[in-house]
Amino acid sequence: MTATSTQALRTRSVRTGGLSLRLDLRAFTVVVLLLVCALAASVVLIGTGDFPIPAGDVLKTLFGGGDPGQEFIVNELRLPRVLVGLLVGASLGLGGALFQSISRNPLGSPDVLGLSQGSTAGALVMIVLFSGSATAVTLGALVGGLVTGLAIYLLAWKQGVHGYRLVLVGIGVSAVVTAVNGYLITKADLVDAARAVVWMTGSLNGRDWTQVWPLLALCAVLLPLVLANARGLRMMEMGDDVSYALGVRVERVRLLLMVAAVLLTSAATAAAGPVGFVALTAPQLARRLTRSPGPNLVPSLCMGATLLVTADWASQRAFGADQLPVGVVTGVLGGVYLLWLLVTERKAGRI
Repeated sequence: MTATSTQALRTRSVRTGGLSLRLDLRAFTVVVLLLVCALAASVVLIGTGDFPIPAGDVLKTLFGGGDPGQEFIVNELRLPRVLVGLLVGASLGLGGALFQSISRNPLGSPDVLGLSQGSTAGALVMIVLFSGSATAVTLGALVGGLVTGLAIYLLAWKQGVHGYRLVLVGIGVSAVVTAVNGYLITKADLVDAARAVVWMTGSLNGRDWTQVWPLLALCAVLLPLVLANARGLRMMEMGDDVSYALGVRVERVRLLLMVAAVLLTSAATAAAGPVGFVALTAPQLARRLTRSPGPNLVPSLCMGATLLVTADWASQRAFGADQLPVGVVTGVLGGVYLLWLLVTERKAGRI
């Protein structure tokens, strides 16, 4: 059986009135399974803690049938943390898929390009120089990510933005911003330095509804915008000349999607700190599961959410009495994955 016939078996056309959509059955199945895993992990995570709650009672409480004590623990203490984890993971997964598709490079993630470090720099400025509130730190992280993204785009521009130039410029900017972050830490007093280090680790501890609503609103605005430009993004993976010939306004689509990816990454960093490697690994794992060409935006989003809530559960339960920040767990797992990816790319002759 040829590759074309195999792809035809996997793909179905769905017609609704005058609208025709192509449905990849394997990708659809992967998305459904990832959503089920994310929801199941969320229920288990909500029931995890010093006061454990069985999964059945968690579900009953979420639907309004729990006792007052369970309702307080579930709805006020644990549910916001889990929702922040889902939204942060989804934002990082989607942002990573966008950057990897735009750069046409599996290493083109916000972690490598320096966007997470830029958001961290903005937050550190507010913590160290101004002793800012949580709201000020969030705003600083957003501004830092946007400024870093703009700097990378301008430095990488040369009659357009191309993949490897974007990655190389991003690595350079990341090194510079990391040095700035280290300098800011050395200039802080002991209390602010301790607060900054905790934030830089990446953690979901203490997250409440004030972090949920802004991130949810941003995702609700950006997700339809990104999906509306998914066709142009898929065509851009064939090269700029082919995309222009097919009628895609390449630089407009690229800039729009880069801004969306920067906002998603910066907002996720502002909500939970720089949680490492989710944006790098989620799109690659999603691509391997779907075996589908193209950016795999929705599978990457679902994979990011699943990875982060699972890592958060592991950070609380897998190390005995020691509860680690979720960024430590994702950093360890992501570092191992990055080494494997580099070895694979080297054997394939791509680096």
